[in-house]
Amino acid sequence: MQYISFDKTREYDLVLLGRIAIDFNPVDMNRPLEESGNFNKYLGGSPANIAVGMARLGKKTGFFAKVSDDQFGDYVTHYFEREGIDTSRITRCVSGENLGLTFTEIKSPTESRILMYRDGVADLMLHPEDIDEDYIRRAKALLISGTALAASPSREAALKAVMLARKNGTVVIFDIDYRAYTWKNMDEISVYYSLVARDSDLIIGSREEFDLTERILGTTSDDKASAKRWHDCGCRIVVIKHGKDGSTAYTCDGKSYSVKPFPTNAVKGFGGGDGYASSFLRALIDGCDVSKALEYGSASASMLISAHSCSAAMPTLAEVEAFIREEKEKYGEMVSENGGNGDV
Repeated sequence: MQYISFDKTREYDLVLLGRIAIDFNPVDMNRPLEESGNFNKYLGGSPANIAVGMARLGKKTGFFAKVSDDQFGDYVTHYFEREGIDTSRITRCVSGENLGLTFTEIKSPTESRILMYRDGVADLMLHPEDIDEDYIRRAKALLISGTALAASPSREAALKAVMLARKNGTVVIFDIDYRAYTWKNMDEISVYYSLVARDSDLIIGSREEFDLTERILGTTSDDKASAKRWHDCGCRIVVIKHGKDGSTAYTCDGKSYSVKPFPTNAVKGFGGGDGYASSFLRALIDGCDVSKALEYGSASASMLISAHSCSAAMPTLAEVEAFIREEKEKYGEMVSENGGNGDV
């Protein structure tokens, strides 16, 4: 069953809104960050990674963003252009704001941490006047990254984009994407996350992220209750992730579908969620059912955590499908339908 209808006549498969940043991942891994002295530079930021993932999977992608007016701004913009991502709505900051920098610590394949520098950051300078209604009208779907809601004027730009998407029949996807940096208190997280969640057709997040979203509303820390809350607001699919324990997609007809992670030789403990989102969304846009979309998402996530980078390691559709075939020959099916009871 197709729970979300995407307008096939529209030019862009997905337009994203949120942060574009720079990642520095240590080459000398499996040690504390203070002992790492060599790093590879990559384009980063969850929505930016998802955009690259979608482009590698053959989807036409656009982006609303502010970037720095310097060499790093050149780097990320040119990176997008080489990937075939439209950059016409990516503009430069005028007051000296910098791209966010992320240094990652890879202490072991299962123990990673992220150190972010986000003071005076460029991505939060996106203004409401930067949001183009016609661009949203030309998109099948709009993805809002939760970090865009952390401060003004970016949060107003994001809310305006959601309003215009609803007005023009563009599917709204909310990737909660919580990062502690920049937020001032827990209440504002709940306020702005819930404002976007209640107008979304699809929500993707971890259990922690749903708890943050529902904090003021009264969280239950129960996946089925969370899914029902947002289904009652009109959301069609709610995806709740539990890391190594897998994830479940709850659909508005009371069904649920669970997927286990594909076994892999992990290199790092981050980046899988961006691969998951890109492959899951590609599958839905192309008309796959939810269970098949989950399989694609889980496979891409496993591929990403087995690579040193995030954006640079985003796979093509052929690579994802080859990975799925090989893994299923070894381990069998990874997706199960839970019917109407929502048991995971």
